[in-house]
Amino acid sequence: MRLTVLALALLATLPARAETCLRGVNLSGAEFGDTPGKVDTDYTYPSEEAIQRLGKLGASAIRLPFRWERIQPDLNGGLDIMELAYLDQTVRRINEAGLIAIIDLHNYGYYAKKQLGSKELPAEALADVWRRLAEHYRERPKLVFSLMNEPYDITSANWAKIQNVAIAAIRKAGAKQLLLVTGTAFGGAHSWTSDLPVGNNGRDLLGVVDPLDRYAYDFHQYLDADYSGRAAECSAAAGALKAIDDVTAWLKANDRRGFLGEFAASNKLECLTALRQMAAKVDASPQQWLGWTAWGAGPWWPADYIFNLEPTKAGERPQMRVLLERLKAKRPSAVCGREAKP
Repeated sequence: MRLTVLALALLATLPARAETCLRGVNLSGAEFGDTPGKVDTDYTYPSEEAIQRLGKLGASAIRLPFRWERIQPDLNGGLDIMELAYLDQTVRRINEAGLIAIIDLHNYGYYAKKQLGSKELPAEALADVWRRLAEHYRERPKLVFSLMNEPYDITSANWAKIQNVAIAAIRKAGAKQLLLVTGTAFGGAHSWTSDLPVGNNGRDLLGVVDPLDRYAYDFHQYLDADYSGRAAECSAAAGALKAIDDVTAWLKANDRRGFLGEFAASNKLECLTALRQMAAKVDASPQQWLGWTAWGAGPWWPADYIFNLEPTKAGERPQMRVLLERLKAKRPSAVCGREAKP
């Protein structure tokens, strides 16, 4: 027992390993529609062509949202064979294209309208699905586990505890992949250190514990007036950019790492400028930021969707051209994290 405690203590003092910098997009489709739904009718997984396109454009990662209710139709039950096959195929295609797959449980802290942390959906439920996924994928190194997308009405203190139960289950299953944890209140960078009705992420999420110290905080940041990502205008761009600076300072002060999992802009000139500046800020701090994935690619987005990153007959959209500038730009390091050289 004493040796185990000593080993964990020594492990906790080691510097986190440098990670491949993650830069790319969210590739939507598998999170669409009501559950359970029918594949390729109500929801879809991205095609090999869509994935290969992103690899050829120079991305290094794809964030792949999918739904908990589909991968595990019964709580604490086995993973659905067909849904797991779709997920497996997509992960394999992403890896074959030379990219890292970020599998993102896109459920906002809920399962079938039950809230995580409630009697109906205790922390152990999230731990169970991630234990099963971890056992299945533990031999796939080019994979990142994103524990939950945008919980919004769970207190920050409870959310830290819920994630810790899931992290412990993943590590006990023998999976060593990078983990992405988030805060409540949609994980917004702009409110990270604020005292909110649901708590204070910047205070309480310091309580995240990973025996391997291989995790990063997943932040989301949009540019419209309420930072929700529902409008084409970007009147809050200055506040959003300041939020990235503030989070960078928080990460540095607390010796933590971050990841910008969602950010986006419409094709308005001033919004494209802010999009460029936000990605550049993240790229400029590789010791604090592991990278970014912009929202949102995927062939099922309507042609007029304000954040659509899919090409048109005329070529790449203005937003994608901005991101391509960042993908092609010279950066301080090919690796990110606390061992990266500035």
